[in-house]
This record gives sequence, C-alpha cells and structure tokens, in this order.
Amino acid sequence: MEAAMSEHADGIVVGVDGSEASVAALRWAAEQARVLGTPVVAVHAWETGTAGFAPYAPTSARPTIAEQRERAAEVLASAVRQAFGPRVGPGLRAVVTEGPPAQVLLRYARGALLLALGRRAHGQWELPAVGTVGRECLRHATVPVVTVPAPDGQAARLSPVGATAQVRTGAA
Repeated sequence: MEAAMSEHADGIVVGVDGSEASVAALRWAAEQARVLGTPVVAVHAWETGTAGFAPYAPTSARPTIAEQRERAAEVLASAVRQAFGPRVGPGLRAVVTEGPPAQVLLRYARGALLLALGRRAHGQWELPAVGTVGRECLRHATVPVVTVPAPDGQAARLSPVGATAQVRTGAA
C-alpha cells in the first residue's frame, strides 16, 4: 500500500471500504480497465477518530494514529485479496489516504476516466442503495460515476462496457 501520492489519478478510481459491494466494484473496475487498457486506483480513505470511545476514556485505550492508519491499510489489503486473490497485477495501485471519504474520492477522481463505487443490491428497510459517501460523490463528481451492486446471487453479473456480449439461449 502506498500513502497518498498525487492528488488525482488517471484511469479508473475505485472507492474501497471493505464491504462486499466495494469488492464487487473493484472487480468490475479491473475488468473495465482491462478492456480500456487503463490502470485502476483503489482508494481507501480513513479519518482519525475515537468512535466508540467515551470522551472520558483513557488515552491509552484509544488507538494511535499509526494504529488507525495500519488498520486502514489492512482493510484495503484485505479487499484487494478478496477481489483478486494473492496475485495482483501491475495495473492496480492501492492508496490509503487520511480524510473524509467523499472528499478524498472526489479529489482522486479528478482527471480519471471514471469513479466506481459499490452499493447494496437493493435498498433495504426503505434505505437508499447508495450510502452517504456515494450520494456525495454522485452530486459532486466531475467524472462519470458507476455504482456496482453488491452480489446478491440472483442478479445478472455486471459486464464491462465494450466487452463482447455473451448471448444465452434457452436451448439445451
């Protein structure tokens, strides 16, 4: 994993939060990148915080910034392994950056071909399928945004644009 290098990326930028949906977005982006001959930049944004800790909790109980950064790198590495297994091609750059996720993704997407984000397969309990980070990116992105559904086992697999279509017939 590399720390934040440039403020924007070429190719396809993928927001990765460790969810099944973000892993699906990473897989889709890799297939799309192969068709287009462009790199993929997997971005995981993290914010310092003490979520889950009471304000009076001892400082020693709170994770350090280094521990939080390490945890963020683990989330991204795990998602990349889940998406591609142990062998990752040279066309993937993984970036861990501190900051609000929507702002980080929008900054990295500047100049990219597109931004890929995961979403739930269907809105659950009347909640929208796209979360707050996704909605913010959809509102403010200067590049096309693709939302890739989490696998639900029944939905048809999303194919990369420009790939040859496979026709299925009912014939046995």
